[in-house]
Amino acid sequence: MRLLLDTVVLIFAVESPERLTKRATALLRNTENILEVSAISLSEIAIKAARGKLKLSVADTHSALEDLDLRILPYTAHHAFYLFDLPLHHADPFDRQIIAQAVCEKIPVVTCDEKFSLYKELKVLW
Repeated sequence: MRLLLDTVVLIFAVESPERLTKRATALLRNTENILEVSAISLSEIAIKAARGKLKLSVADTHSALEDLDLRILPYTAHHAFYLFDLPLHHADPFDRQIIAQAVCEKIPVVTCDEKFSLYKELKVLW
């Protein structure tokens, strides 16, 4: 199954895996799953690290991508145009872009963010 990890799930997997649910851990460990992370998540991590809100370095982030065997999902104009129709259930611009990607790509998102569940066309796993 193809899965898109929310930024927080990637951060938890690196910094505090005990915060992941048993289900999320199983999804990440299942080698049959295709795990993806949005290019938007990489931007979010870089911005938050630069502001001192995260301790992840560029090397840590590269290692996490490799260790978790993550593919990077590019953010496209198609995803961006979908934002025009996306309801304003969630104010965070990074999350809104990830939601738009997941809906456009028709893939579930692994996240603990309860606001993602407000989007009826989105499948959320946690």
